[in-house]
Amino acid sequence: MITSGNLFAGSETRRAEEVIATLLATPDLKIERIVSHGQASPPGFWYDQAWGEWVVLLSGTATLRFEREPAARELRPGDFVHIPAHARHRVEATDPDRATVWLAVHHR
Repeated sequence: MITSGNLFAGSETRRAEEVIATLLATPDLKIERIVSHGQASPPGFWYDQAWGEWVVLLSGTATLRFEREPAARELRPGDFVHIPAHARHRVEATDPDRATVWLAVHHR
């Protein structure tokens, strides 16, 4: 089946929670669009995923923190990060004033 869409469609609609949409999924790969409006990981929470993740920031800003790095990473549009499996990380902040749109590629 052929599917299409626009990564920015509806992204400016502010919501209380992040919006995560799966764009493509296979047994070994998942591609998601994530839209944030000021959301961050809960205090003390760390992602510890059993799969790798490659993420690119398409709009807005974000701050990522990795448990084994002394400083957080500030992301701007076009910045990408590959997060290996079990690399503990958290989202410290996303842009409170405009949509932060992420494209995340999860892989095994």
